[in-house]
Amino acid sequence: MKKIMILLLAIGFFAACTTNEPVRYASSSPEIDTVKKLFQSYLEQDWDSYKLYYADTAKIHWNVPQNQGVSFNQIIEANKETFSIFSNIRFAPDHDFFEMVITDDGEKWVNYWGVWEATLNANGQRFEMPLHLTSQFIDGKVVVEHGYYDVSQIALVMGELSAQSE
Repeated sequence: MKKIMILLLAIGFFAACTTNEPVRYASSSPEIDTVKKLFQSYLEQDWDSYKLYYADTAKIHWNVPQNQGVSFNQIIEANKETFSIFSNIRFAPDHDFFEMVITDDGEKWVNYWGVWEATLNANGQRFEMPLHLTSQFIDGKVVVEHGYYDVSQIALVMGELSAQSE
């Protein structure tokens, strides 16, 4: 009888140690699939499809503080400008990493770390720029997006080209 009690106590102890907490981090999810589709629409310059992945009220904060976010339409115009001065734009597939996180408040965020690559049309120079994007999802759409990347090398080259043309 004593052995049965010890066994029952051990089972109870181990059962109490297991938790049924939801998965907080994932490397695959419908939201990650959405970000991948969003990237594909960007690369194809399919702005109508690109827009489908964002909520109408989405605020986008690429290299700006929270209070300086811009609208989705402003980002499309910026992307069109990028494609007018660069060619061979891609995300380096061997540097991609996606992760979905569910915060303590239940918010769903997809984080992307990768490398954006492109060729400057003006002189053929190739750029590789590390990039981090984090996108909050509600009802399957991006509602907030933050992007962090260093454009200083591009700005230096663009400044040099501008000075040469004057």
